[in-house]
Amino acid sequence: MEFSVRAARVEDCKDIRRLILELAESLKDADNVTITQRDLERDGFSENPFFHCVVAEVSEQHRTKGSLTKIGYTTYFYNYNTWCGRTIHMGDLYVMPEFRGKGIGRALMSKVAQLGLAAGCHQLNFTIFDWNKSAQDFYLRQGCIDITASTGKHFMCCKGEALEHLARP
Repeated sequence: MEFSVRAARVEDCKDIRRLILELAESLKDADNVTITQRDLERDGFSENPFFHCVVAEVSEQHRTKGSLTKIGYTTYFYNYNTWCGRTIHMGDLYVMPEFRGKGIGRALMSKVAQLGLAAGCHQLNFTIFDWNKSAQDFYLRQGCIDITASTGKHFMCCKGEALEHLARP
């Protein structure tokens, strides 16, 4: 099956949001998705974007039953690690179930790796759920390593009222 991977454009935001919701539904977490199409347009396609996105699409002849051609995406942003320098962080990586096993997920991840290397990054970082064995196996097959145990690090978050409280002088 032919597919292409390219940098997302602002007009892709409606499909990106649809794919985000599909991912969240598959994780049984759709109720926590508050991002809107407008948020994506503002945050990913402004002069100083907070994230970047790559989409996978198929031709019209391979579109889904719902006539959709955007069938996967990944988000990423650049970061800085004071121990090693430039890094790239991959957020979501999602391919619609009926298109999995065709190299699309690898192509999306490969594009992020290419962009990271072109920007002088030394690492590609990302997180996955500990229960998602198929995702873990996929990433291990790509040559990634699980550094959870060796780093002894926990992924932390501060949001809502706690973030507001923390921001007070």
